[in-house]
Amino acid sequence: MADERSTTGRTGPAVEGSTAGRLLVATPILRDPNFHRTVLLMLEHHEEGALGIVLNRMVDQPVVDLLPAWGPFLAAPGRVFVGGPVQPETAIGIGYRPDSTSDPTWPSVLDGVGLVDLGKEPEEFPDLERLRVFAGYAGWGPGQLEFELAAGSWFVLDGHLGDVFTPKPESLWEEVVGRQRSRVRLYLHHPVDPRMN
Repeated sequence: MADERSTTGRTGPAVEGSTAGRLLVATPILRDPNFHRTVLLMLEHHEEGALGIVLNRMVDQPVVDLLPAWGPFLAAPGRVFVGGPVQPETAIGIGYRPDSTSDPTWPSVLDGVGLVDLGKEPEEFPDLERLRVFAGYAGWGPGQLEFELAAGSWFVLDGHLGDVFTPKPESLWEEVVGRQRSRVRLYLHHPVDPRMN
């Protein structure tokens, strides 16, 4: 397989069936409380492992209190999101630039969505329209995500721009599952705790 430059700047051979740029949606059998009913945007997936951010776990911490210069770009509700359990002290910026398709410095993950270096000045991103800030990320070692996929822990689904910047993250799991035209939609009314069925 050919090498690919990942969105985080690492180089690694692509993996067949890569989830990069797609959504991982937790199935009801996934019992890990870190990922129960989560929706993740996958940033990279190669032989060395995979990396994504949880889109629907928000905390009551305004981003402007931590990064005031980025305030004008924040998508509502303007709070910090828990991107995952790995390195929770690390801030990851995900932004939307509508005219970024021809910009080689902006490796788009999904429809103009890419990583924003929060260490830079906002003026360096003149066409940035939306921003979300995540604390930490979800990570998998070699073969770990493939094992979880084979076990049925995740649905791999196409995402939309609105999924990344939804103003109602608490209902994103239901929204993504409910719009499917496949058997996935049947899980919409699956009990939160199957033992209570």
